[in-house]
Order: sequence, then structure tokens, then C-alpha cells
Amino acid sequence: MISTREWALAGGPDGSARLAARAWVSTEREPTWLAILVHGYGEHLGRYGQVAEDLCAAGAVVYGADHRGHGGSSGERVLIDDYAGVVQDVHRVITQARTAYRTLPLVLIGHSMGGMIAARYAQVYPESVQALVLSGPVLGRWTAAEELSAAAEIPDVPIDPATLSRDPAVGRAYVEDPLVWHGPFKRTTVNALLTELERGTTAGSVGSLPLLWVHGHEDALVPVCDTKVGIERLAGEDVTARIFPGARHEVFNETNREEVLGEVIRFAHRFTV
Repeated sequence: MISTREWALAGGPDGSARLAARAWVSTEREPTWLAILVHGYGEHLGRYGQVAEDLCAAGAVVYGADHRGHGGSSGERVLIDDYAGVVQDVHRVITQARTAYRTLPLVLIGHSMGGMIAARYAQVYPESVQALVLSGPVLGRWTAAEELSAAAEIPDVPIDPATLSRDPAVGRAYVEDPLVWHGPFKRTTVNALLTELERGTTAGSVGSLPLLWVHGHEDALVPVCDTKVGIERLAGEDVTARIFPGARHEVFNETNREEVLGEVIRFAHRFTV
């Protein structure tokens, strides 16, 4: 059985913001590793409930929070003026998780925009992470963001739910979710994202930190060819790449999700105590 806890975590530069934080843990066994989930643009951590439960069943205790301006967290919707602050918010989550689980190996798992944030966290705080998992990460370059930044006016076109997964139920749930942002990108956020991509490229390799990259071959939102540019800069001595044929952007919600999660769990179990 899985126990879930939700609380408001202080965030933002002066601690006045509120981050909607969550934790999942098995009530039947002691965890052997700590997983930190970092979600993508416009969504929220609540969409990762099944992922968290699967990780708990594999021995993890799972923590995470909605980013500022996302989900249940405070702030103007999807407005991020500097992603360095979001990296610090992730550090707040990890610091709190470490008050309860001081010695467990930490596996940081980031999806899409969250993959960029997780990669930057690993570059800024390399001593805090034992392994890094990136799912369809925005890394290196993102052609779509470059095009949006160059446009005279950002179009009010929502993300096509069909690009998320071959499972139509995933797209329907996304469209019907009131905590998901269905409006246009904001120019401030787009430009901040491009700035953070440059910072990540400049920071370079994570060295000896083990890295697992999972991606859908048919990802139309974050193409493999864009991400590969960043992976080549980020990868160190221990990197594993799995590109899943036919899969779209949200590989954790894909029709072969058990295969994808199996890869993540096998990777994480390399570091369990």
C-alpha cells in the first residue's frame, strides 16, 4: 500500500512563494532509494501518481513539487523569469526529503522541461545526486522555443494532446485536467528557457555521474535530434540511451510504459543500498 502526503513548501527567492509538494512511500517496506520527480512545462506533479507508485513498488520513496506558476503552486501561470530559481526550488524539495531520508541514494528524474531543470541541478549540485534520469528532456537546443522567441507574436495554440502518447486516454485526461496550462507560451518563459539551455551547454559534462536518457522516437514536441545535441555535451563516463520506437513525448505514459519504467528501475537499482 502506498501512502501519499501533500504540503505547502516555501519557495521563491525570499521564501514567500508556496510550492505544492508531494511524497509517496510504501507502508509495507522500508525504502532503499530516494527518487525526486521533476515535471515538465505546463503540467503538474499530480500527473505522475502512477509513476510514483510504480517506483515505490520498486523500493523508492518519491518526492517532488509543482514548479512555481504550475499546478497547485503559487505564481502567475507558467511564468518563469529565471530557471536558476526553479533549480533552487528543486534543491528545497531535496533538502526537505533529506531530513527524513539522509543516507538513501538519490535518483533525480526529470521529464521534458523538467529534464533541463534536473540536468542543471546535477551540474550545480553534483555532490547531491547519485544518478540522473532524463525523459524526453529539453536539452542542448529546442527548435520550437527558438521559433517562438523569434516570432513577432507568440500564437495562442495549445499543445496537441495527440503528441503525448499513443494512448488516447492520456490526451483526453490532459485536456480535461484543470491544473494543466492550456494557453500560449509566455515570451519571458521562452527566453528564460533558452538562457538556461545556454547555461547548461556552457557547464558541460556531469563527469562520473551515471545518466540514463529515455526518449520516444516519434516525439514531435521535443525531437530526439534536438536533445541529442545537449546529451552529447552533458554525458560523462557513464551514459545509457534508450530511444523507444513509435513512442511519443510522454514515455512514462506510453503504451509501453512498463518497458520504460523497467529501464528506469533497473538503472536505479544499480545504486540501492
